[in-house]
Amino acid sequence: MNLQNLKSVFADSGCEKIYIKHLSANDNSKNQVYLGGSFEILNILPITEIINEEAGDWNKERFKAKIDFSWISEGGNIFPAPKSQLILYPKYPEVRFSGFLAGAENAPSGLMTQRLPDRLLFISVTRDGKILGYVAAPDSLIAAEFSSEKVADQHGVFKVIELPAVKNSRIRLIHELLRIHEKGWIRSKRLDRNGNILPCESSNCGGYTLEAELGITPNGYSEPDFLGWEIKQFGVTNFSRVNSQVITLMTPEPTAGIYKSEGAEAFLRKYGYADRTGREDRINFGGVHKAGVRHSLTDLEMQLIGFDSESGKIRNTDGRIALVDRAGNETASWSFSSMLLHWNRKHSQACYVPSLSAKEPERQYQYGSNIILGSGTDFQLFLQQMDAGNIYYDPGIKMEKASSRPVIKKRSQFRINSGFLKNLYKENTVLDMLNL
Repeated sequence: MNLQNLKSVFADSGCEKIYIKHLSANDNSKNQVYLGGSFEILNILPITEIINEEAGDWNKERFKAKIDFSWISEGGNIFPAPKSQLILYPKYPEVRFSGFLAGAENAPSGLMTQRLPDRLLFISVTRDGKILGYVAAPDSLIAAEFSSEKVADQHGVFKVIELPAVKNSRIRLIHELLRIHEKGWIRSKRLDRNGNILPCESSNCGGYTLEAELGITPNGYSEPDFLGWEIKQFGVTNFSRVNSQVITLMTPEPTAGIYKSEGAEAFLRKYGYADRTGREDRINFGGVHKAGVRHSLTDLEMQLIGFDSESGKIRNTDGRIALVDRAGNETASWSFSSMLLHWNRKHSQACYVPSLSAKEPERQYQYGSNIILGSGTDFQLFLQQMDAGNIYYDPGIKMEKASSRPVIKKRSQFRINSGFLKNLYKENTVLDMLNL
């Protein structure tokens, strides 16, 4: 194996970037491999499940995150390591890699069981979320070749090599968005899973139309949309006002509470309210719910259970975002583990694109030249902004025909004013594409 052959194995497997870490003596199967002092590594490595492990002591609590990891052999073949996982310690915080030798055929046990400094760990991610790894000895041919390799970037403890498929992804993204801006008004549309163009007539077609222009088709895998970027469209009345608009960040359904255990209908009948515009036989549940504030209509308070406001860190792996009634009942809640699973991976690099809409003579959209680019995030930044009241829960849940045959529409939304996006990303830029 040499460096060029290794790059080819990664590229042929559908990888776009290679992340390389110089391993310390402590980076081994006994002590685990240190991957960083924050949860930002989850921006890179897709996890399939998170479980929380409580030990009754904040010092020992941790999340265990399953990953689909395989080793690349010297011959370029791929061998699964089925027990691989990431260990997330929220107190510090830090992330470590473990279980990578157990049950793995042709694993590099000789290198990963010893205390040998300056080994090189190469890892990358395929388009379908599988993680591939290779480790090289410090005196190997690959180590010598890598010492003179030009790296594209540094991501935490990793150096980054870009494979040809994604070189200049930011430039390519901007080029596509500028093309879409210059098209002017675009007829509302969406793509199906096979890439066929379909009409789109609902009020939320701005995002679908933009995705159709970018060639983004719906899929079940929670990955960024375009060249590693999550694309978020948001409606404006003036293209110059991109820093004062409400943006929906996520729409996850609750994972626990009365909403989950007894169902949305029972939840609505207990905590909802009659439609305020006079529409008969309809129960609504909506309004801005901020942490620490009891809502006047629903009489529920949003709480961050297991989050330490002073340190800005998760202090309980069983923590959650919860709507709590006056009796202390958790009516709906979202576990930190489920929210973390989605946030870091989907929002590693995000692009927010403003749009204007028109209904006549047909539904259509126009996209602005001022875009917001954010990169480098961490779920604890999300919780910090929620604790500050900058991110809030703003649902649009309703039940029509409540007295006969109920029809329920569910929509749980976590939203933010675009002016606060800078607090969610290590790098945040408002870019005018016309002035590049």
